Amino acid sequence: MERIWHDWFALAIVRKINSLEDKETEMKNFSVALMALLFAGAVTYAAAPKSSVKSGLQVGESAPPYFVNDITGPNAGKTLCYRCKFGGRPVVNIFTREMTPEVADLIAQIDKKVAANRSNKMAAFVVHITDDVDASETTLKKVAQTKHLDKTPLTNFDGTAGPSNYKIAKNADVTVMMWVRGKVKVNHAFNSAKLSKDSIKQIVADTSKILN
Repeated sequence: MERIWHDWFALAIVRKINSLEDKETEMKNFSVALMALLFAGAVTYAAAPKSSVKSGLQVGESAPPYFVNDITGPNAGKTLCYRCKFGGRPVVNIFTREMTPEVADLIAQIDKKVAANRSNKMAAFVVHITDDVDASETTLKKVAQTKHLDKTPLTNFDGTAGPSNYKIAKNADVTVMMWVRGKVKVNHAFNSAKLSKDSIKQIVADTSKILN
């Protein structure tokens, strides 16, 4: 009888130990899964385009008319209002202070997007805000030729403040607005250091907000 009692007691201890080990394993597995989830979230957050710059018309605002000097578009050499010309069509309007390689890449990708959405009557135009319109003209023509731009007119605006009713911030090197039927649906603003490949990818993807 004593032997049976010892065997039962030993079995109970073994079962208890196994239970504790199972719980410890579960806790370890949970901790590993939690750490992996937190790490993935941190990577996603770090990779997402970020900008603390606020510039231009915000989502929901109406896009007013303004005049630019057409440099490479179908009205090259003339001053006109592309906002007026494009009417209620889906439009991408890019303001830039400099024609950096990143800005040129963005324009080229938007130009391809316009070409691919002829049925939606999508349009785009770029405005170089500058105090030197003559130097700007030379630069814009070079970019249009190098990037083989076909659908996106490059224009300039005399004065680095840009059109006053568009509220272009001084610390914004690039401001992108997209609208349809004159209502802004997308706004992105960057200093030059923040216009990364990921940022450009996000801007191009956001054209869906004025096409659908």
